Amino acid sequence: MGLMTLRSLPPGEGLWIDPCAGVHTLGMRFPIDVVFLDPDLSILRVAEAVPPGRVRLAPRGTRSVLELPARAAAEAGLRPGIRLRIQPHRG
Repeated sequence: MGLMTLRSLPPGEGLWIDPCAGVHTLGMRFPIDVVFLDPDLSILRVAEAVPPGRVRLAPRGTRSVLELPARAAAEAGLRPGIRLRIQPHRG
């Protein structure tokens, strides 16, 4: 179900989907930023503030996506070419 069951995504949190070739915001209640990552976790593209009811296809080479609260990617300075290190929450 991903983020469809939530009313919002808390600041500082996100959803990492691996593997993933595209995302949709059908049934969602809020906009999100979508960060497309290659197998090395380098950013290929950032789709900012994708509103509910939209589809975003992944660029060639995408392995996974990171879904964040709208505007979080810009606030964090995320842009193509940056390599991320993801540490899953173990709570």
